[in-house]
Amino acid sequence: MTDAHSQTVFPEENTQQQFTSAQQPQYTTSPTGPQPEQLVLEWKAPSRPFKKRHRRYYMTIATIVLLISLILFFSGQFLPIAVVIAVAFMAYVLSFVPPELVLNQLTTYGIRNDNTLYNWENMGRFWSETKLEQRIIHVELTRFPNQLTLLLGDQDEQEVVEIMSSVLLYERPPLTTFDKVSQWLQEKIPLDTEA
Repeated sequence: MTDAHSQTVFPEENTQQQFTSAQQPQYTTSPTGPQPEQLVLEWKAPSRPFKKRHRRYYMTIATIVLLISLILFFSGQFLPIAVVIAVAFMAYVLSFVPPELVLNQLTTYGIRNDNTLYNWENMGRFWSETKLEQRIIHVELTRFPNQLTLLLGDQDEQEVVEIMSSVLLYERPPLTTFDKVSQWLQEKIPLDTEA
């Protein structure tokens, strides 16, 4: 005889819907429950700073590459010559080919840059600066690429700073050794002088 109290009770099967990574619903948790992602601000801007260069810029780069390559050649360092030429080619392409326009969005989840979402939780400080006569917002990231760069284009900088300041700290980090060296080189060896 079996006792009704001694029977084993099996848990009901999990009937929750399983989502694949592509179907994962977009929501965030809050005290009132999951919340959908909401757009706060969006604007279109170039993907990177760009300035049309003069012929003298390219001639200066070619002269520097030639001198460095000759020094490396006579010292028997052939592999670094290929690296120098590759870097020079990349500099040429970045300064010759204009950037494409991308859509930047500030949402309740974070920043969407060209359909890539960077969550607020993965961000640190942010700051603004001018580079190649364009206003830029830099954001520290805790994941690769370690820094997010947003060009403002025609967007009002004050509006973007106010929205981001409600979540992140507006503070420029101290310059690294690499930043100091590159800044010193730009001051001592100006590549883009007017012809």
